[in-house]
Amino acid sequence: MSNFKAVDPKEIAGNAISLFDDGWALLTAGTADKYNTMTISWGEIGCLWNLPVCTVFVRPCRYTYGFLQESSRFTLSLFDPQSCRKELTAMGTVSGRDMDKMTKSGLTPFSPEAGLTAYSEAKAVLVLKKLYDHQFDASHLPQEIKDRSYKGVADDDLHRLYICKIEKAYIKE
Repeated sequence: MSNFKAVDPKEIAGNAISLFDDGWALLTAGTADKYNTMTISWGEIGCLWNLPVCTVFVRPCRYTYGFLQESSRFTLSLFDPQSCRKELTAMGTVSGRDMDKMTKSGLTPFSPEAGLTAYSEAKAVLVLKKLYDHQFDASHLPQEIKDRSYKGVADDDLHRLYICKIEKAYIKE
């Protein structure tokens, strides 16, 4: 499996905020035969319910959303800041509905385990299992957040949060 080794999730190096905000990540959901990948920069890693967890946020209008809704497990490929920025930007701006962006991205997919896809250029890969998901409710968001993050976005297209157990973690050797 590429050049990754299995580790305890606590061994993932870096500040949890920086992993997403500075490094970005690729969320990949679906099957080995049909999947989609999208870039995310919103996420959290921590401990909840005495489990190592990762929380990600995806809007319903995203093509990956349908794959994520139908998948109980998916991967998150974490990148170093500025690593693969051109490819990650493309994966976040071009829809898989319109083209096979996974093939054209220039990134190298691999399977950390049967049925799942991740990317070899990542510094770490998480195998995640959904535990809980919930649609954001606009009536519970402060106006400043709505103005900054959801200006012009319909209430039914606010992010859905997915709290996931980190089943396996891999770091690049």
